[in-house]
Amino acid sequence: MTIANKISTLWVVVLFNMAFADILSFILPGFMNQVLTGEIEGIVITPMFLLVAAIFIEIAIVMIYLSRALTPRASRAANLVAIVLTILFVIGGGSLAPHYIFIASVEVITLLYIAYLAWTWPEAKQR
Repeated sequence: MTIANKISTLWVVVLFNMAFADILSFILPGFMNQVLTGEIEGIVITPMFLLVAAIFIEIAIVMIYLSRALTPRASRAANLVAIVLTILFVIGGGSLAPHYIFIASVEVITLLYIAYLAWTWPEAKQR
């Protein structure tokens, strides 16, 4: 498997973890009541908040394609920027619920592994 394919597949892993962190949160007792009030753990859910969340999620989605489509050098740069933004999103938008902490930890470890693969990508270092 090429490095581009590994990185692309790991972005899929990150996205599945993001989705299931949210899905499991819906099962958490009291969570749906917070959703209905429009405020979750002190965060007011507005259309602008949802737009910002969608943009951060879209970064991870587009990286599945860009990791394969860009040149190795451009892919490395795009991945490193996307990783920083995604880690900030995962940690900043997170919860202290045990399931979320576990899944967020898996996401961050996976993102750090993507960063390692992108940083050490031999073809990305060639001029």
